[in-house]
Amino acid sequence: MNKLILIICFLPLMASAQSDYWQQSAEYKMEVDFDVKTNQYTGTQTLKYVNNSPDTLYKAFYHLYFNAFQPGSAMDVRSRTIKDPDSRVMDRISKLTPEEIGFLHVTNLKQDGKSVKMEEVGTILEVELATPIPPHSGTTFTLNFNGQIPLQIRRSGRDGAEGIALSMAQWYPKMSEYDYMGWHANPYIGREFYGIWGDFDVKITIDSKYTIGGSGYLQNPNDIGHGYEAAGTKVKKPGKTTTWHFIAPNVHDFMWAADPDYKHTTAQVPNGPTLHFFYQEGSETKDWALMPEVMVKAFEFMSANFGKYPYDQFSVVQGGDGGMEYPMSTLITGNRRLGSLVGVSVHEAFHSWYQGVIGTNESLYPWMDEGFTSFASDITMKHLFDPNSDKNPHRGSYMGYFYVAQTPEAEPLSIHSDHYKTNRTYGINAYSKGSVFLNQLGYVIGQENLMTGMRRYFNEWKFKHPTPNDLIRVMEKVSGLELDWYKEHFVNSINLIDYSIEKVEGDNSKTTVTLKRNESMPMPIDLFVKTKDGKTVVYNIALEIMRGNKSNEYKDTEWHVAKDWNWTNPEYQLVIDLPLSQIESMQIDATERMADVNKSNNSWPLSDKK
Repeated sequence: MNKLILIICFLPLMASAQSDYWQQSAEYKMEVDFDVKTNQYTGTQTLKYVNNSPDTLYKAFYHLYFNAFQPGSAMDVRSRTIKDPDSRVMDRISKLTPEEIGFLHVTNLKQDGKSVKMEEVGTILEVELATPIPPHSGTTFTLNFNGQIPLQIRRSGRDGAEGIALSMAQWYPKMSEYDYMGWHANPYIGREFYGIWGDFDVKITIDSKYTIGGSGYLQNPNDIGHGYEAAGTKVKKPGKTTTWHFIAPNVHDFMWAADPDYKHTTAQVPNGPTLHFFYQEGSETKDWALMPEVMVKAFEFMSANFGKYPYDQFSVVQGGDGGMEYPMSTLITGNRRLGSLVGVSVHEAFHSWYQGVIGTNESLYPWMDEGFTSFASDITMKHLFDPNSDKNPHRGSYMGYFYVAQTPEAEPLSIHSDHYKTNRTYGINAYSKGSVFLNQLGYVIGQENLMTGMRRYFNEWKFKHPTPNDLIRVMEKVSGLELDWYKEHFVNSINLIDYSIEKVEGDNSKTTVTLKRNESMPMPIDLFVKTKDGKTVVYNIALEIMRGNKSNEYKDTEWHVAKDWNWTNPEYQLVIDLPLSQIESMQIDATERMADVNKSNNSWPLSDKK
């Protein structure tokens, strides 16, 4: 085959790569009427959709999430058949009455004024387009929808355990995402979400007694009141119902919650967003009054260290069933003390970085959202409540990872979130191992490089749906090291890490240390050697496949770069130019950032082994 034919054959592969970047865009306009007595609603939706892909689209798919809250739904069956069901769900969906179920139905769907064929299949509406959508062209969908708000079970719903009337998440017909992998019309079983960034223009008509908080900027605050109006402004006397008008630019979802007893307060982050807080006053929520001051400090730290929050508003809203992230907002349960309130709010707010703004496909890569959020929120909570401590803020994540890593339940991070065999492994992988992935990467490339890389990753990939490869490439550029091996082992496999100090021999001039890799995953080694005169010397042993070494990141230490370790060799000998008699102790990775599953063999003297 000649060179010209080779080039021609390769071009289609290049065109489908993530580096040839594109994404769809959407513009939603919705008007919705809610009846708080029947818990039902009707609405209209106009969706301007632009196909920026290189493909002609012949079908489209909408998510109808509320249909999950019906006996016999995919979520119901999944919860009743999985080994360890979520305690919030269990068999509750199967017991819902007709007045308690959720539903969402679409009628009169048209594409550019032409009727289309459609079929409702559980939580997905399958649409055969009236006219194909060519690459780089747009179309307009119009539809009517009607729904019933389910009894609060998971995230969304009415009449939650804390008495919140309405938690309105996943409540409207939402276009599925189409990306370089095709359509993502996954049925809703209660796990993660993925969506198109777009502009939302939403009008909600509801009983005037209710206060609304959530995504978007309120456009008519002086007509509304409820704590939104400007100081000294006279609010119009409301009728029986009030129409709230919100605009949410460049977001992938729209959430709101409503209750007649919400207290609404605000706080301003210097050079940052206005924070809004919505909660029911009472003895169980007294610490909400203390939260604004702490959350202002949190947002200042978060933006400085992980990238600037790009919106002018963030709302913390009492509702839901724990803590759940949405664009510009979060739903959290509110009967908590201050530390718990701040902890869950910081965690959910950080989703605005890794799910709301970076927008990784969290259904496919939940660890890049939940794990990175856990990593960042642990650092932030330490800054807020324990800044002078030398405790490892990620210790809990390591404990979670170790708990499942050596069991038959262990699964790789590369599993789709819906496909995990147990909720336990999904949770530990997404939250704990995902966090360990980053903190351990700091051990590989250096903590300063890691934090520089996190900010660069945010700034380069915001609003672009990056993949694991995109993150790794950023970290390679920052560190100058090759890191594909790290992803292949820690993400795509369940290979474990276990290194040991096997033997120490010496004489009056030098000491020879034999190190051993006991498990499958290779790692670079920082060997900490403490001399009897109180000095610490670190020997950095990079993997040959890294094609370089990190710089010294340890204060008050002598730093030596040793020869590289070829990962296929299970043993390595390090020669130290010190007499054995001058060495007090040795330890592999004294920082304990490496997720070594057996730390009892990491130190010398060997008599300390257990």
